[in-house]
Amino acid sequence: MDGKILSGLAGLGLSLLFSYVPGVKSWFDKLESDQKRGVVLLSLATIAVISYGLSCAGWWPQVTCDKAGIQTLIEAFVAALVTSQAAFLVSPKSKTGGSGQPPVGP
Repeated sequence: MDGKILSGLAGLGLSLLFSYVPGVKSWFDKLESDQKRGVVLLSLATIAVISYGLSCAGWWPQVTCDKAGIQTLIEAFVAALVTSQAAFLVSPKSKTGGSGQPPVGP
């Protein structure tokens, strides 16, 4: 599987995790929008660094451990970031609050 496709799937999975998994969703919903962007960015960067480390260790060879590999990793990171943001924007939003209860107020 191409690294960019795999990264896009990681971005999609992360977005769906924050949108639908009950404990994670309620925590994520409480954050300010800037904090949400930071969490997504940090999560994707962490995934990219771990992927690079695993590749260099030979445990999960997805990129090479050289300048070309880092460039590929950056391209994959951007693909994951774009995919996660697009998925978050188009995913249906729950009509309940973060606690599973209907929202209170108008």
